[in-house]
Amino acid sequence: DVSQFPPERIRNFSIIAHVDHGKSTLADRLMEATGALGGRATHSAQYLDKLQVERERGITVKAQTVSLVYRYPPGPGGQPYLLNLIDTPGHVDFSYEVSRSLAACQGALLVVDAGQGIQAQTVANFYLAFEQGLDLVPVVNKIDLPAADPRGCTAQMAAAFDMDPAAVLLTSAKTGVGLEAVLPAVIQRVRPPGGNPDAPLRMLLFDAFHDQHRGVVVLVEVVDGAVAVGDKVAMASTGAVYEVQECGLQAPERHPTGRLLTGQVGYMMCGIKDLKAARVGDTLYAARPGVPQPPSLPGFKPAKAMVFAGLFPLGGDGQEFDALAAAMDKLLLNDASVVVRRENSDALGPGFRCGFLGMLHMEIFTQRLEQEFGAAVVTTTPMVPYSLQMPDGSEVTLESAADFPLDKKISAILEPTVTATLITPDASVGRLMELCAARRGEPLEHSSLGGGRTLLRYRLPLAELAGDFYSAVKSRSQGYASFDYEEGPYRPADLVRLDVLAHGRPVDALARMVARDEAATLGRALLGKMKDLLDRQQFEVVLQAAANGKIVARETLKALRKNVTAKCYGGDVSRKRKLLDKQKEGKRRMKRLGSIDVPQELFPELMKTR
Repeated sequence: DVSQFPPERIRNFSIIAHVDHGKSTLADRLMEATGALGGRATHSAQYLDKLQVERERGITVKAQTVSLVYRYPPGPGGQPYLLNLIDTPGHVDFSYEVSRSLAACQGALLVVDAGQGIQAQTVANFYLAFEQGLDLVPVVNKIDLPAADPRGCTAQMAAAFDMDPAAVLLTSAKTGVGLEAVLPAVIQRVRPPGGNPDAPLRMLLFDAFHDQHRGVVVLVEVVDGAVAVGDKVAMASTGAVYEVQECGLQAPERHPTGRLLTGQVGYMMCGIKDLKAARVGDTLYAARPGVPQPPSLPGFKPAKAMVFAGLFPLGGDGQEFDALAAAMDKLLLNDASVVVRRENSDALGPGFRCGFLGMLHMEIFTQRLEQEFGAAVVTTTPMVPYSLQMPDGSEVTLESAADFPLDKKISAILEPTVTATLITPDASVGRLMELCAARRGEPLEHSSLGGGRTLLRYRLPLAELAGDFYSAVKSRSQGYASFDYEEGPYRPADLVRLDVLAHGRPVDALARMVARDEAATLGRALLGKMKDLLDRQQFEVVLQAAANGKIVARETLKALRKNVTAKCYGGDVSRKRKLLDKQKEGKRRMKRLGSIDVPQELFPELMKTR
């Protein structure tokens, strides 16, 4: 019965941390402590990582919400409290997911790994929570590790975030040490939700997903008022009215309660069939005739796409495109940070141009399309948005290299940059500075954090992050450096469009923007790979790379030849010559009329070429 939880006995909090600091394991232990999961042996580890891609990679991609009932103080005289916990991702590419989750909370557990200390994403998530005015409970996790330094981590948190060292909780989610102090600390230190139970209903829609049998399921936080089954609710953005068919708490599976009261976080089904109707960040209010619409809640600022790529159906006929479009609609409902529009390519047919928050985000999105919806896709070269300044003073945004104007004069090309923060052990500083310089970076800050760690800040072109920059940072620092970035300003760059021509015809899906001095090197690398991957034809095929109106690299695929002189036993040489000349003439005619298609299966391989 949800009525036994007035707003002062509700706590909404999330768990934030750097990637792999033990958030999902800590969530498991808290669910076990409140009886939401039964014993430890009855469920799989990291219970809230439900997606196949999360299980395979061992990372959290999607924030999950779960409601726990906890008696405080523990014992027979304790009052029941409703704790709504949101487990969030730790990777920099999913920070939009974190900021949305924090909007539905009043507090957060800031978790730090005792073996690793504060890392880049810990700092970024701290500021996200700090800007939203959340009450923070600092937790040092993994104190059972042989290399753990809880005292050092506590001192780091006190220095970096101005926290009281005595307030830091020392825990080990794996062994269960110190966990009995976590939930009481949440109840004591996190403020209850501040809504008004008597005001008109207002709910924040902070996430949604598609259920095969029930349509769209929305996750909401009730800010003011209450909602019950049978009520009519309306969306502030569209004005569309729906009837509530079911509502309840995620505990952690869906648990219908018939109504949700002020301050509670739960799910709601309203029979929404249109996948585009549920907009994340929207306000839902009670639709009553004659009652004015209450003021909307502040939503979320839209996500800023950092990497653009084309997604095309493999096979390329009309039916495959329709299936991909349906799968994209369902996945976009669950991942609101992807920007999508239609696109046509000569080489790949109809598809979509999508904007992602980073390279990992792009990989996860395409993997989820394949695993959850069975859609086979081809991804074109990742591309960042450039700004072209024309001589008449106008500006054009370029999102696809194939759209770069070759027949117009351009006064300047501006490329997007990012301000990258690297926190690294002192021993790796030289190697990382070398890497940033090689990737056209300019240094902004170099400071020591104490404890053998150094902070480097660089301004880097966003295009350089689209390749293997993150893995290069990890390999040059033996995995100890952590990396985070935020948007920087646009800056002028000397770039050209690199085209790949197969038998004289440009392959639009392989065009890319590159630095002028790298065009020839990259062209040679691309053509070398193409030569290895392409099948030989009956005629000679010429592969070329062109940049700035000049051919900068060339490879030749030799023709397959039949041995036409095999039937000549001895005899005059002129007889053999005649047969060879006849074959040569046939090959020449074929070369003039022949055309070559680059198969779709090669595109993913060619994208990785640097």
